[in-house]
Amino acid sequence: MRKSILFLLLMFAVSVTANAQKYALIDMEYILEKIPAYGLANEQLNELSQKWQNEIETVSQEAQNTYKDYQSKYASLSDEQRTKKEEEVISKEKGVSELRRKYFGPEGELTKRQQALMQPIQDDIYEAVKEIAEQKGYSVVVDRATATSIIFASPRIDISNEVLSKLGYSN
Repeated sequence: MRKSILFLLLMFAVSVTANAQKYALIDMEYILEKIPAYGLANEQLNELSQKWQNEIETVSQEAQNTYKDYQSKYASLSDEQRTKKEEEVISKEKGVSELRRKYFGPEGELTKRQQALMQPIQDDIYEAVKEIAEQKGYSVVVDRATATSIIFASPRIDISNEVLSKLGYSN
């Protein structure tokens, strides 16, 4: 969906050129790698992700050990004991699933933290791009890092370094 929107934006940019409209490109990946706060945010997210993954692996190993214990003792257990052990195994497996969802699900902690850390950076970039576009009369600014349908673009229309300067970073 995003690619099709970008393609439509690019096609729009091409069609309005005939009407003397101006357009520019940015390279979001280039801009982000020049912003130290973005690197720090990524490091924090990676550390949290690893911490949570380790926690999930620990709980998963406990579930596996409980299941192996159940299997090894199966023959000597009464029906009541088997049922109790089976419920214990199921409970531990559910715990693993719940942790995965809690940390890595669509509305999980990683997504929330990523939003909290990255949104201010993205907002600053957007405001800088908007300000430059308004000052220089650009009708459309396209991100070349995500616009896969751009085959060639002149470096003259890339305003990535201007965006970095507006944000207070040297290129």
